Amino acid sequence: MLLKDVCTLDVVCCGTQTRAVEAAQLMRHKHVGDLVVVDDPEERVPLGVVTDRDLVVDVLGNGLDPATTTLASIMHKPVVIANEDEDTATVIERMRTHGVRRVPVVNRHGTAVGIITLNDLLRVFV
Repeated sequence: MLLKDVCTLDVVCCGTQTRAVEAAQLMRHKHVGDLVVVDDPEERVPLGVVTDRDLVVDVLGNGLDPATTTLASIMHKPVVIANEDEDTATVIERMRTHGVRRVPVVNRHGTAVGIITLNDLLRVFV
């Protein structure tokens, strides 16, 4: 099964200079647990991923100020990505190899078109 058929297409992106507090508000507003960090919101080329857990553990857990901490300083990089035309088995192996649960899905131009999560894959196979 191809990723474009099972990934979440409504991927939420934000810039590297987005502050942690803004990221948390965006996650709450969009009802998501992750953000794909991009350099240019128009081009949407993934640079990293930030999760709700990152905000808690890396920002709050380390006593950082969420009003001044930017996503550039806490995002997971280099970002692990997948192509929308790849098979689910390929991305499962990539997730296992890199120890990640969320992978931005890009088109042939490198633009983020979705995100595939472990939960998405469990819905397909379980």
